Amino acid sequence: MSDAPHDDGLDAHALRVVKAIADTGSITAAARALGYSQPAVSQQLRRLERRSGLPIVERVGRGVRLTEAGWVLARHAATVTTALDAAAGDLAELRGMRAGRVRIAAFPSASSTVVPRVIAALSARRPGVSLSFVEAEPPEAIAAVREDRADIALTYSFPGDRREQLESAATGLSVRTVGGDDTVVVVPADHPVAGDDPVDLSRLAGERWIAGCPQCRGHLLEACGRAGFTPDIAFETDNYVAVENLVAQGVGVAILPGMAVASLPLVAGIAVPRLPVAEARTLHVVTARGAERVPAVGAALGIVDEVLVDHPRPTPGRPGRAGAAE
Repeated sequence: MSDAPHDDGLDAHALRVVKAIADTGSITAAARALGYSQPAVSQQLRRLERRSGLPIVERVGRGVRLTEAGWVLARHAATVTTALDAAAGDLAELRGMRAGRVRIAAFPSASSTVVPRVIAALSARRPGVSLSFVEAEPPEAIAAVREDRADIALTYSFPGDRREQLESAATGLSVRTVGGDDTVVVVPADHPVAGDDPVDLSRLAGERWIAGCPQCRGHLLEACGRAGFTPDIAFETDNYVAVENLVAQGVGVAILPGMAVASLPLVAGIAVPRLPVAEARTLHVVTARGAERVPAVGAALGIVDEVLVDHPRPTPGRPGRAGAAE
């Protein structure tokens, strides 16, 4: 009997191979990542090229790179494998199993507040699920989902960020807004604005400032710009504890996310009055389209919603003191 009818279409194994080559940059590394032998990967590629009628890889020196057709397949691979994982998960549910995996990528202040609670709750409810977590700022977290290195990305945007920037970064993915996070000013406890709620940022126009990560620095510049001044940025660090200690020593003031200051006891000698609600950042969940249909991922998304309803927030104007606890 002829095998010709089976030479049409694509198969999941071949797509995984192409995706692995895109991620790792070589056939050898792709084979290692997938747990296949190198000849098996080469065989999958040859079969895929016969079926598609197009070259998928091309030789470059001693290595290979994907052709245009190969990159087309790589772009679709994450969506296809997510759908297959969803189907496998549904079958596991029908068999009474509670297996699966959830890979989370989240920004630093969420890693010490939201993520531990999500992981603990998911572990309790789905003890058979394999969990992993990596800390990443929004651009890297979104890329991890796109490249099928994460199932869920917790991200944020500031008021000055253009919506189209997020949509462009997450083209082809699912983006859902899941809550907000207050933004606070970190000032010495005896500063004139320490007890204000909210703080009029223009009152801090003459201060020296401590800036953080690129996205946070951008928000600082835009927030101060809306208040009518350009901040004098004297120091830069994305270490929240370092920021608090610098402020406590009187060398500058700063803007921090509420989650950051809620994650640990405040350093003695500082206060954290809130900025107006209009300066709060928005929290988002980014996944592959259809990822919620994968039972383990869907359960994790539900828990994220639960946790964000009552995530800890800083008390406005609260001064830090030795031994203080949130």
